[in-house]
Amino acid sequence: MNESEWMEDARVASIPKEKLLFLQKMFFESKKLSQKELMPFFMALAGRAKKENISFNQQETDLILAVIRDHSSPEECKKIDQTLKLFAGKKQ
Repeated sequence: MNESEWMEDARVASIPKEKLLFLQKMFFESKKLSQKELMPFFMALAGRAKKENISFNQQETDLILAVIRDHSSPEECKKIDQTLKLFAGKKQ
């Protein structure tokens, strides 16, 4: 996936640019991490988001994930799925 092409997708035009930039940074920083390193990374990221007053509602989250998937390779989609499963398991 090109690092910024997903942000140009018309479907995310209504989402504030600072949110998109925050997500872009998150996705590309996390690409090099192992499955074991992801949870601590995302916990730290959640703290950073709170500090920067950045939050996403469910509609934004679903839309962004759909757009990112459309601009991702099958391998990248697999990693997204694994990450989402990791979070779903931690919420239970």
